[in-house]
Amino acid sequence: MPDTTPVEIRRVDDREIRVTWSDGHLSVFPNKTLRERCPCAGCVHELTGQRLLDPRSVREAIRAEAIELVGRYAIRVRWSDGHGTGIYTFQRLREWCPCEACRGSFPASGAPAP
Repeated sequence: MPDTTPVEIRRVDDREIRVTWSDGHLSVFPNKTLRERCPCAGCVHELTGQRLLDPRSVREAIRAEAIELVGRYAIRVRWSDGHGTGIYTFQRLREWCPCEACRGSFPASGAPAP
């Protein structure tokens, strides 16, 4: 299983968040994709896992205004639409890596489809 320890997490050009992992791998997440996948209780039903956030409600130009560490296991992103309650675990981010090399390398984790 690939390493889920980030060595750098940064916003790039108001369009994406890049995570460099300790094994040297780079994951590049478009802001819109991460916002649509927010795992908080306001965006995903706590009991059923059903997605509550309508992806059409997320603007293409959504920006990550701030990224905060949550302990040693996750980040919280404050989005330009005012949302900021989702906690994105490092494991989940690594599982969601959209690059060709990572697609299909993790078992399904219940993550919503992109």
